[in-house]
Amino acid sequence: MLDAINSIDWSAEAPIFAAALIFGYLLGSIPFGLLFARLAGAGDVRKIGSGNIGATNVLRTGKRWAAAATLLCDGAKGAVAVLVTQYAQGSDAALFAALGALLGHLFPLWLNFRGGKGVATFLGVTLALDWRVGLCALAIWLAVAVFMRISSLSALVAAALVPLTMALFGHALYAVLEVILAILVFVMHRENIQRLLSGTEPRIGAKAAHAPSG
Repeated sequence: MLDAINSIDWSAEAPIFAAALIFGYLLGSIPFGLLFARLAGAGDVRKIGSGNIGATNVLRTGKRWAAAATLLCDGAKGAVAVLVTQYAQGSDAALFAALGALLGHLFPLWLNFRGGKGVATFLGVTLALDWRVGLCALAIWLAVAVFMRISSLSALVAAALVPLTMALFGHALYAVLEVILAILVFVMHRENIQRLLSGTEPRIGAKAAHAPSG
């Protein structure tokens, strides 16, 4: 891993990495949850449930198609950021695009830096970096979601295992990136973690009140 890092000409590549980070951020900052919730007639999703713009909160509006569209598009923007950058500038730059995409989703400039919690975008980025690891993450997320019916728990378990899975597939640099991304996902789920520990975390499909609860 150190050899791979040392082999990068940082002075020459810095402008490319910065451009990749910005490109990823701009794609990641598209608030699909807000857009689809409004298209579905559910109003401003930020005023419902947790106030989050992610698919789980969109589902609380009762608009299932909007939640599904949000999930797919939030994942797709992460994948597109990685794949386009990888094609145009190579795999090293794609790592910065991946980080930018998640940061854009979590902290979108257009919404006063209050976005989603990053799960779908995290999975989309992972799928684009290595589809095998991405499928493993999706399988873990789905299994925990089906058996436990708690979206945040399934997301946290999947995020925690992705860096290890990436390392097992021989991607040391990708694994380091995934550690950073997973930490961001955990930080954004800090209130969910508190509710999980107290046994008060809502289950999938439960409607929430029209007042932000975190």
